[in-house]
Amino acid sequence: MTHENTTPYTAESIRRALWENDSETYGPARNARAEELVGHAETTGDQVLLLDALLGLIDSYQFTSESGKTLVPFARLLRMWDERPADFHSRALHRLHWQFKWIVYSLIGNPDIPLDAVRRWLPDMERHYRVAGHSVRPVRAAEFHLAQHLGDDGLAARLLTEWTAADRDRMSDCLACELNEQGEWQADCGDDERALATWAPVLNGEQSCAEQPHLILALSLVPLLRLGRFDEARRNHLRGYRLARGNGSLVPALARHIEFCALTGNEARGLEILAEHAAYLDSGEEPLSRLQLLSAAALLLRRLTELGHADRPVPLPGDAPVTTEQLLARTRDAARDLARRFDERNGTDQVSTWVAARMAGTPFTDRLPLGVRGARLTAGSPGRTQSAPEPAQAAAEAGTAAADGGSTDLAALLAEARRRTLAQHPDARAAWRAVAGAADRTGTALDLSDRAEVTYHAAVDALDDPEAADTLFRRAAEQFEAAGDAGEAAAGRARAAYTRAVSGRMEQGIAELDALCAELRTLHADGRATARQLTGALLASVRVRMGTLQAAPDPAAAADAVTDELRALLALAEEHHAEDPRMCSRIADISCLLGGLLAGRGDAPQAAELFARAVERYHEAAVPWYAAEAEARLAETALSLGRPQQAEQAARAALHHGAGLFEPLGCAHLHLILAESLAATGQDDNEVADHALEATHWSDQADGGEGLGAWAQLVLGGALLRLRRYDESASVLESALPALEEHHHEGHVVQARWWLGECLAELDDHRQAGEHFLLAADIAKGWDGQRDHAVLAHLAGDALNGAGLNEEAAAAYARAEELWRTLGRPQSAARAVRARAWITLRTTGSGLPVALDVMATAERLLTEAIAEAADDDSRTTLRAELAGTYRQTAELLVRGWDSEPGDEDDDGAAQRTYEDALGYTEQAIAAFASLGEPARHDRTAAQLMAAWLESDLGHTSAAITRARTVLADYDDEDTPDTDNTTKRRRTEAQALLDSLE
Repeated sequence: MTHENTTPYTAESIRRALWENDSETYGPARNARAEELVGHAETTGDQVLLLDALLGLIDSYQFTSESGKTLVPFARLLRMWDERPADFHSRALHRLHWQFKWIVYSLIGNPDIPLDAVRRWLPDMERHYRVAGHSVRPVRAAEFHLAQHLGDDGLAARLLTEWTAADRDRMSDCLACELNEQGEWQADCGDDERALATWAPVLNGEQSCAEQPHLILALSLVPLLRLGRFDEARRNHLRGYRLARGNGSLVPALARHIEFCALTGNEARGLEILAEHAAYLDSGEEPLSRLQLLSAAALLLRRLTELGHADRPVPLPGDAPVTTEQLLARTRDAARDLARRFDERNGTDQVSTWVAARMAGTPFTDRLPLGVRGARLTAGSPGRTQSAPEPAQAAAEAGTAAADGGSTDLAALLAEARRRTLAQHPDARAAWRAVAGAADRTGTALDLSDRAEVTYHAAVDALDDPEAADTLFRRAAEQFEAAGDAGEAAAGRARAAYTRAVSGRMEQGIAELDALCAELRTLHADGRATARQLTGALLASVRVRMGTLQAAPDPAAAADAVTDELRALLALAEEHHAEDPRMCSRIADISCLLGGLLAGRGDAPQAAELFARAVERYHEAAVPWYAAEAEARLAETALSLGRPQQAEQAARAALHHGAGLFEPLGCAHLHLILAESLAATGQDDNEVADHALEATHWSDQADGGEGLGAWAQLVLGGALLRLRRYDESASVLESALPALEEHHHEGHVVQARWWLGECLAELDDHRQAGEHFLLAADIAKGWDGQRDHAVLAHLAGDALNGAGLNEEAAAAYARAEELWRTLGRPQSAARAVRARAWITLRTTGSGLPVALDVMATAERLLTEAIAEAADDDSRTTLRAELAGTYRQTAELLVRGWDSEPGDEDDDGAAQRTYEDALGYTEQAIAAFASLGEPARHDRTAAQLMAAWLESDLGHTSAAITRARTVLADYDDEDTPDTDNTTKRRRTEAQALLDSLE
């Protein structure tokens, strides 16, 4: 802000400063300046200037957290009006009555104002309105608001009827704000459906204002949750929080967004919102708004404490961080105290009851993904994503029941455990635990072979403790040896050796594995070991060696050797696949491992084949839960190979078969692959958005999921953009940018800013859109290919042009023009030149002649390009652009002349200008005609422009002929009119004919 430094202030300098301050952003700085200007105005003795300064001060206060300060300057204005009404010009008098409404609402929202005093203001307001000839509609609205605040539902219902029956006039609040209050009361009365129907015109964009739909989006959140309409609630949160963020006059809306997060399992998101707006917790102004925030904060902090985060630090402005538990105590006590003050003033318990109910709120769901990342609250390793598959869960429950005193029929338990082991069921281990438990309870001695199996599976259960597992595997091997099963004994020792190798004793483990593999080869040749036992040991040996590749003297040669070893092992397993049903899954294991090795070495096609073979073998073995990992790898590889259909099929299968088996990061990855596959094949963007949303959720649950989560947000933002859900997309993309910049390459950052710019442009935030396009262009200018740079510069020009930033827009268009010329795209360069011509026309000091010179540059550029074009398609494109340039030149002439001051044509300049414009229009008609049917709509538009010009020039007959030509052009009723262009052309032509004939 530029402050006036002249001392002393003059009336003129104060007026200029008031005007400048009115254009500043609402906030403490504007308020302080308004207060300062009131003081300066008082020194001038100019009462009219003083009342303008006071009105400006009230206006500044009203839309900030200091709105409670409005009463003092307003009371002073009323005294001035009573004493010297002649000082109030019409605009000041309008503002005085308009601000009367604000004052009454501020009185109701301040517990220090006695209720009798509040009620006395209402008749005074009605008297002033009637004297001024205004409707009492705003008075009834204020009375309704007081009745609602006091909990007098019967009076509120009557006043609502009187309010809506009164006439609307220029003193009435906008319809959007009226619907806000009406729907809020209906929701408070428990009629959520009716409230949402009341708010519908605002929620669907029919009604809006400076504070709507911001407030109604926030108000709708809990009613939607109560109705189970979670998707709509999520959308309204994303839309609404972007609008309310950082706005001190929308604290109640911010409070409702915090409440929403606390009730939907998004406590981390709620904590970020609270931390960003924590200054309003201790604000001394606008008590009712502060109470909204305090009660919502107490609810959120209570939820965090219940979830085990009582000691989590919460940063507060200007303070040392406090813990969640400490801040909970502060906010809860402050909310209760403030609610008590309202109730003491009102003589009811309405406010305390409402506050207590909000602070005691319970979640509607513990999982509602939002698509915007919040700081992770959980510590340590995350749990599984969901419950295990039903058959596995049932088996686990059966095994647990047996171990806790269920079946003691050891023979039956052993048979069931072996059946599940042979079937490779995930709950085979639980079945063996049941056997061990039953044997311990009954004191039954197991024979050597049974005891060896129980010990072996106990070792598998103990893998989290390598020392214990090693000991148990070796004990099992001894027991198998004693039972006469040399093959299983060697296999057990191989498993022990593998455990040693991967737990830090690599050399010892590898040496032992080599010896055991040789022993098993001999045993297998003698028929004393199975192919499954041998291939299991060989596979363990390969897995260990794969972990040493990077440390090898020649990593590439070592990888070649391991690859050859795996291929040989795969061939061996295939050779003996019929010996044991479990050999199919062994083949799949080897295929998966070899596929992963080849994928890492850049042989994606071969890796995909191996993953596909693994999937097939797992299903052949009837172990779909093991197929899930191979399906996931296949999906990833297929997507990288540009096979989205195969990737989609594999990802869907993996999510189905791996339900409950994948960790959060793996689950996120699969949903993201599926989202990208669907997007690549142009399928339903709603499903793309659903899977991308799931990916963001699971990324948030995972340690180290920031990079994957940001990529998921980018995919989600793109899907929402294509669905024309621009405000949601913008929220997601803004949230993604920091992590994209940290974890991803610059191409992803450019894409995010590109899409974000498109969203903001659609939301009419052209300035911000231009900034994002320019930031993206600055990155892209360093790339080898410059097409993206050119497109982004051009988009920046369009956005800045829409924001009215002429100089910046012209610079962006000039940048785009140069790039398009370099890229050999004259048609695009011409568009940039034409845009600069229009900017030039409205730029002070340039005017029409310079604008025409710029437009002529586009004409020359296209004419030269047509002469040099190499093929008919290029010439057709360029001719269409040249025809458009002729037409725009005509429009430039007409608008340039019409914008000149005065309308006299003493020297015939206007007629000459219109004749020149007609000449360019005729050139456009001819050029469009040469392009045939595809250019029909452009040609008829130019014909109609020419007709109007003929009419203005007094050429009535020619104008009628052109209008009839357009009608004749559309005589074919069978011509499709999907966008109503035909209807519009015929309507305009007929209207012109009617006016001329």
